[in-house]
Amino acid sequence: MQGLMMDTQLSVQLILERAKQFFPKKEIITRQANGTHRYTYGDFYKRVLQLASALKQLGIKPGDRVATFAWNNYRHLELYFAIPCIGAVLHTVNIRLAADQIVYIINHAEDQILFFDACFAPLVKHFAPELKTVKHFVAMDESPIEELRAESYEELLASQPTDFVLPKIEDENMAAGLCYTSGTTGHPKGVLYSHRSIFLHSMAICMADMMGLCEKDRAFPVVPMFHANAWGYPFASALVGATQVFPNHFMQPRDIIQLIDQEKVTVTAGVPTIWLGIMALLEHEKFNLENLRLIVIGGSAVPASMIEYFQKGYNIPVVQAWGMTETSPLGSIATVKSNLLSLSQQEQMSYRTKQGIPASCVQIRALDDDGKEVKWDGETRGELQVRGPWVAKSYFNTTERAEAFCDGWFSTGDVVTIDSEGYIAIVDRTKDLIKSGGEWISSVDLEIALLSHPKIQEAAVVAVPHEKWVERPLACVVPKPAFIESFGKEEVLEYLRGQFASWWIPNAVEFVKEIPKTSVGKFDKKRLRVMYQDFKWPGE
Repeated sequence: MQGLMMDTQLSVQLILERAKQFFPKKEIITRQANGTHRYTYGDFYKRVLQLASALKQLGIKPGDRVATFAWNNYRHLELYFAIPCIGAVLHTVNIRLAADQIVYIINHAEDQILFFDACFAPLVKHFAPELKTVKHFVAMDESPIEELRAESYEELLASQPTDFVLPKIEDENMAAGLCYTSGTTGHPKGVLYSHRSIFLHSMAICMADMMGLCEKDRAFPVVPMFHANAWGYPFASALVGATQVFPNHFMQPRDIIQLIDQEKVTVTAGVPTIWLGIMALLEHEKFNLENLRLIVIGGSAVPASMIEYFQKGYNIPVVQAWGMTETSPLGSIATVKSNLLSLSQQEQMSYRTKQGIPASCVQIRALDDDGKEVKWDGETRGELQVRGPWVAKSYFNTTERAEAFCDGWFSTGDVVTIDSEGYIAIVDRTKDLIKSGGEWISSVDLEIALLSHPKIQEAAVVAVPHEKWVERPLACVVPKPAFIESFGKEEVLEYLRGQFASWWIPNAVEFVKEIPKTSVGKFDKKRLRVMYQDFKWPGE
């Protein structure tokens, strides 16, 4: 049959070869304790080949899982490419999980090698005896760590050729990456990413109506490389030849904003809690952010006040994105469609604070409790389901929560509305909805309102058992430092009364020093519910 296309297998190898061939002079920058490490994609390519050769010598075969336990840095980026480019599977392990979960994940994945940043040696030493399949430990440093019998990463590479020939990736559907969910319910669950899914996901990130990542960008993923592949930024940046900037372990607000200033970052991405800390810092100190053209925020709902802060104060657009480990993670993005630009700024903001329209190739629907698809009217609620070429079709090597995958769709656990324009608005997670007196209350809506208060730094709302109403909302609030002594509970409640029905208003407000965070920086409402499960309501 005439007219068929060439059979080109989409793979991480294609991304690597393109970066070397067309962008060999572009930089990869990592902040370090002793200064800044800089080298080019040309240098990077040679080291990736050396690492690939070393992996083969260590006995790694196609399909084997290789674990990384590291911050965002250039060595971690080398592993991002070397491991899948020999047909093995890159398994990024979340460094912030509890030790027992780390052990479970590594054993479940049956990782053959563990690469770790040297600063984690004490932690690795603690759980190493429990790892059943790891045959080699490699410290990502210049020197070996004898007590762990860990080889030195740099010594490992030094003996390898820079002209190693990568084996051909014959099937684009073979596994290239493995990430585990954060384990908020049951054990963490693994999601395998294929070469094809990574390549297509990278292309989607670079589309103009998504994040528009391009060659002239200086991309700075604040989101960790151990969390859903840093939202795909390392692969997408290499695909287009964008300069990559990594913070390593320097993750405090001042570290981040200094790096954005010093390295003239143009695009960055992270969870809302990061930007809350940066906003607090910017109120007292000045930094040059004139090169920053886009801030992508995801992980939890973005309040309008955060979008307005950067737009009005610095002329920097903030775009909200939604996704999950199971969606690689890009699922949707809240750009304002051209037919909506004639609306008032307030009306446009109502779209910008939603989770947006699905990314190209991603399909969506929402089902009610009877399994029927809800209307796209912006009001009717249902559980969001998605499908697409980078959406998982099952969890790795487990039947746990297999019911989430049905008829080619993945059930996200997010309760949403979808409006006539196709914009998704998350009402809540199914487990975070508050059912009070038979009626549903959205903790997300209350939190967004609280975070818009000029005196509030952090806020979370959780359901707490109530004798009469079964559940009632409790607001946990962190005041900004300047208002700790002068901010009262009644002021918080009065602020909410003007925005919600009376039965939505929390029965109590707890002022706390900090909202607990999950391993990926989100507010940990599971821990809050445990902390306040025996809470005594005022008047009881």
